[in-house]
Amino acid sequence: MHELSIAYSLVQLAIETAKQNDLKKVDALHVKLGVFSGVVKEALEFSFDIATEGTGIEGARLIIDEIPLKIYCSQCESEYVLPKPIPMKCPECNISTGEILEGKEIELYSLVGGG
Repeated sequence: MHELSIAYSLVQLAIETAKQNDLKKVDALHVKLGVFSGVVKEALEFSFDIATEGTGIEGARLIIDEIPLKIYCSQCESEYVLPKPIPMKCPECNISTGEILEGKEIELYSLVGGG
């Protein structure tokens, strides 16, 4: 389950970021998670609780913003957000594309806490 190692990495990054910003307490971590990232949201949430045990951010909430798959179609020269990641085809011209603009990310983008 690679979600556990990702959760440990997020916790370590949050601890370091909180320290750099003089946050004494972290209440929540905001994470962007792409639908095509290969990470199962529920498994990450479960793993996060395990990863925070005994750390300075134990009890913090993990808030996940799911990022849909956005592709670029070179045929149409347009960007599209796909309702489902598979099949990865342009909804206008039905051409397959591998040009992913968004939807693969795992990004810690915000900490909520206090001094």
